[in-house]
Order: sequence, then C-alpha cells, then structure tokens
Amino acid sequence: MLESRSDRWVNALIHTLLIVVSLAVLYPLFFVLIASFSSPEAVIRGEVWLWPKGVTLVGYERILQNKEILSGYMNTISYTVVGTAINLVMTVAAAYPLSRKDFYGRHAFTALILFTMFFSGGMVPTYLLIKKLGMLNTYWAMVIPSALSVWNIVIMRTFFQSSIPNEIHEAASIDGCSNMQTLVRIVLPLSVPILAVMVLFYSVGHWNAYFNALIYLTDRAKYPLQLILREILVQGQMQEMVDVSDDSLARSIMDAEAIKFAAVMVANLPVLLLYPFLQKYFVKGVMVGALKG
Repeated sequence: MLESRSDRWVNALIHTLLIVVSLAVLYPLFFVLIASFSSPEAVIRGEVWLWPKGVTLVGYERILQNKEILSGYMNTISYTVVGTAINLVMTVAAAYPLSRKDFYGRHAFTALILFTMFFSGGMVPTYLLIKKLGMLNTYWAMVIPSALSVWNIVIMRTFFQSSIPNEIHEAASIDGCSNMQTLVRIVLPLSVPILAVMVLFYSVGHWNAYFNALIYLTDRAKYPLQLILREILVQGQMQEMVDVSDDSLARSIMDAEAIKFAAVMVANLPVLLLYPFLQKYFVKGVMVGALKG
C-alpha cells in the first residue's frame, strides 16, 4: 500500500525517536567500555567521549591480580548456574500441574500461590527462618530463598495453557504415557521458547543479586561478584586493589578510577553475551504472560 505524506512523516518521527532513545540507552554502556580502556586522567578531565584516549589496560590488570574479585566471579557463576537450574525445575513443577484442566483444585492452589506475590513474611522473619534452617553463611542461602518466582510461574503456566493443546495430553495418555513422561517427552521439547525466557530471567536475577549475600553471608570467600563490586562502587573500599605502597596518592586514585570502569565491564560481559542468543524468545515470553491470565 502507498503511504500518504502524513504517514511518512509519522514513520520518520517514530524512527527518529527510536534512534534517539536507543542512543540514550546504549551510550552509557559504550562510554563505560571506552573509559575502561582509556587513561584515567583523560576520563576524569572529561576528554573521553566517542573513542578511548591514552589506551591502557591497567584496570583489567589490577582486576586479574586481585584474588577476591576472581573468587567472587567464580562464586557468581556457580550461584547463577545452580540457582537457575533449581529455578527451572521448581517453576516447571509448579506451572505444569496448574496448567492441566484435569488437575482438580488448581484454581485454589493458584490463588494461594498468587497470595504470596502481594503479602510476604518480611525480611526479619525470612532471616530467622534461614537461620533456623541452618543456612546462614552457606552456599544454599544464595539459591534456596530465591528458588521460585510466582510471576514466572504465571508466565509458564499461561504458555502451557495457550501453546500446548489439550488434545496432545489426551493422545499421550491414550498411548500409555504417564504425566511425567508427557511432561519430559512432549511438553518440554515444545516449550523451548518459554524455557529460554526463564533462563534469561532467572540467570540475570542471580547474576545481579547481592542483597541475599549481604544479609546471609559473612565469609568473604563465599561473596558473589556483585557484593564485591558494591564495595568498590558504593563504599569505595579499594584498598585491596590499589598499590598501597605507592607514594603518589594521585596515582592510587587514577588506578581506582580505571578499576571501577573495568569492573563494570567484567561484571556485565556474560549477560551481554547471553542476551543476543535468547532475545528472539524474550518478547514472546513477555507477551504470553501479558495477553492471557
């Protein structure tokens, strides 16, 4: 169809606004990237805008020399992988029965689960529960309390209801499949898009998590990367990474500035690499949860 002049103007305006918004969103990340390779003096003087100046790798060198950051990085990877696996198993185990029409009482169970979305015990009772369970300062304090998200249960249940016809369940039952066999052999292979969305949601949540570690962990050897970065970026505790024997305080400040930008890039790199592979499933998963309840 031929576009009228007003349609062309509207499309041009929309594309212009989208470009402006995209640049506004992407430029901060781009700036952190070029600043991490630039001379700290040039960054502080405001000379870094579109390309690095005085290229240096001092920030990345100091990070690689710091055992605490490397330990936190490995802890975060472990928490993310194990936590996401637990999340997927728990979410599927809750969402699949709630999506089955032959599961009597599913509406009542759904209401009970949704109730926890609006009302929770609070931070103090949750802390006392974790303490009573003996999980304080343990690995499991980072993955068990966040093992399930009610919102993600709703999204996955809605996907099962809207994308997996009931006739498939009936055919599987006639062929002699149990409910578990139907789930593993039929439903899950047909649910790759929503599983990919859940992996993205949960893995990003675990990767960025620091509050549970702040509350439940006291052993620095178990700290995730984000808690260590919090100390660097918020509290300014950089004495472990700068050379305290250096006589020049200005040099230490410059090194700390380089470390700050390099640490942000190192922390965000895995998520930036993961998202492009799952992006095509992201919108579909969100729309499934938004269109049908």
